[in-house]
Amino acid sequence: MIIMIDEPTIGFIFLLILIALIILRFPISIALITCGIAGTVTLSDWQPVLSQLKTLAFYRFSSFELSIIPLFILMGQFAQKAELSSILFKSFNAWFGHKKGGLAIATIASCAGFGAINGSSIATASSMSQIALPEMRNNNYSNSISTGSLAAGGTLGILIPPSVVLVIYAIIAEQNITYMFAAAFIPGLLAVLGYILTVYIYVRVRPNSATIEEKKNISERLIALKNLIPLFLIFLIVIGGIYSGIFIPTEAASIGTALTFLMALFFKKLNFVKFKDSILQTAKLSGMIFLILLGADIFNSFLGRSMLPQELGEFITSLGLPPIGILILILIIYLILGLFLESLSMVLLTIPIFFPILMSQDFGMSPTETAIWFGVIILIVVELGLITPPFGLNLFVIHSIASDIKISQIFVGVIPFIFSDLIRIVIIIIFPTTSLILVRMIN
Repeated sequence: MIIMIDEPTIGFIFLLILIALIILRFPISIALITCGIAGTVTLSDWQPVLSQLKTLAFYRFSSFELSIIPLFILMGQFAQKAELSSILFKSFNAWFGHKKGGLAIATIASCAGFGAINGSSIATASSMSQIALPEMRNNNYSNSISTGSLAAGGTLGILIPPSVVLVIYAIIAEQNITYMFAAAFIPGLLAVLGYILTVYIYVRVRPNSATIEEKKNISERLIALKNLIPLFLIFLIVIGGIYSGIFIPTEAASIGTALTFLMALFFKKLNFVKFKDSILQTAKLSGMIFLILLGADIFNSFLGRSMLPQELGEFITSLGLPPIGILILILIIYLILGLFLESLSMVLLTIPIFFPILMSQDFGMSPTETAIWFGVIILIVVELGLITPPFGLNLFVIHSIASDIKISQIFVGVIPFIFSDLIRIVIIIIFPTTSLILVRMIN
């Protein structure tokens, strides 16, 4: 007896296979390509696959917008080699270390600054953990508040521009990168303030979780402030240049990379070996991201053939939920996926499915504003997935650096910051202007 399976069911089966492969740590690019090709062959034959492979790579990689990715990655590499994480932490510690929980606050502020130049959550969490964690442990901070502030602070690399994931969302959703950077800026600041407020409340509810350092004198604090000037100028030139329309994002990335390179030379942290390693790491990371994008195109083409997104859209619409109810349902799915998948995987897998569904709803905004607003919300939810137990990637990055700390302590420490993120999501949903005001100003 032959069992006939309709096309949407085949699409759903291969989507589940893909998610399973990613959870099992199969390389995401290979998983996307394999499932996309196998699914297309199952639906039809080899001819569509061969026709697609003939032109798809050229179509994807000839996009001028993609050049921004290796530039921002190289900028982040130079920032790491220049040991900017250490400079940031020492500077903010000079200003906040004497306050209750000041080291944790300095850690979050440093993560925000480093993330603004690095653009990577994992790199931010890793670099800052090596600098800030020993200092907090030496000052008798509890393991929970130390690791929780580092895990949460690391996620700021996704949201605060420039962000590679933000760029990828803009490319997939066909939105203006400048507008996406503008939309993410205020939510990024809200994240920093929310995390700092979380630390403030945490150390007062649990007074023994943090200590107070000796207050630095005014000359030490002014020197610390002086050390931040080059970093502030780079951020101001790159992001300010984009917002003001002086540069397009790719030009701003080029200028930011050059300035970060010069700063690394100025601080005498960059030699030929480190420069060569920066180029090599940029090539590796860029190649990995580009291959993932190619795999996503192949798999998304298969999903289109299977009609799964259309069927799912019709099913969600048939539930009779208002637009805000559909948005909440989508966010719940994201929160569940965030338990198992990392940020880039979620964006690539879900945007082709959920983006058309959301864009068919009326939120009282123009289609462009709806797409930008949705993108910011999704990035915050994806960011939340990085710190959500039991599989949040940032939690395991920190645990790999501080293996003597129980993973359960890291889980406990990050919970207050998860509540901060949930409150921020609610604020942005209720008040879309928080993410759209800068877009409207530069539009």
